[in-house]
Amino acid sequence: MAERLAVVSGGGTGIGKAVARRLAADGCRVVVLGRRAETLEQARKEIDEAVGRAAVIPVAADLSDAGQVARAAAELAGLGPVDVLVNNAGALSGPPADESLEALAAGWRRSLDLNLMSAVLLTSALQDRLRRPGGRLIVVGSAAGQRGGAGAHSAGAYAAAKAGLHGWAFGLARQLGPDGITVNVIAPGYVVDTDIFGEQWSPEFHEAKIADTLVGRAGTPEDVAALVGYVASPEAGYLTGQVIGVNGGAVLGR
Repeated sequence: MAERLAVVSGGGTGIGKAVARRLAADGCRVVVLGRRAETLEQARKEIDEAVGRAAVIPVAADLSDAGQVARAAAELAGLGPVDVLVNNAGALSGPPADESLEALAAGWRRSLDLNLMSAVLLTSALQDRLRRPGGRLIVVGSAAGQRGGAGAHSAGAYAAAKAGLHGWAFGLARQLGPDGITVNVIAPGYVVDTDIFGEQWSPEFHEAKIADTLVGRAGTPEDVAALVGYVASPEAGYLTGQVIGVNGGAVLGR
């Protein structure tokens, strides 16, 4: 089989880096996208060393900026069709600067840009390059998009933005299915070693998150990457239009 091309946004750290490593180990060339060039370069070195070949191509871009997305897409133009596109980029936007409605609106718009529009822009820029048939479009959402986030500030905005990915992905699944392209959302729960669940949270918070699972442990980026590996594979051609939870049972399937 010819070498497949995968594109992973937010590929420099956490879940994105684990996904990039898994896809590289599965034989793909992998483009990792993110805002920090030095972080992407470090990920490239680690993954290339782990898989024993030059597999990773780092491209720095702020994916919430339409101009930078267009530039990044142009850089990839000579690489051929995209077999796998993983929209993983996202982040908490932080609390509003003050209690005004203007600050609240700015914070929510930033969260939508980071978590929803980044996926919309990158997918739109690369949609015509997805392999037909056989392309795999994967959106990394969050259990927060299924169960909600606390409050009206950053957690609530993050949950709303992640939930917005669902309806958008379902529409893409209908649109692209006739071309043989699958579209699925993967919704991680509590996953350690990520920017979302980092050192800013208390030990009590982490303990509560583990207690909320049915398996009694936190998830890892590799847990998510293993699922992405299957959903991205040629064998997953009959799986589309789904939200797949990987959360240790904290959110039960419906």
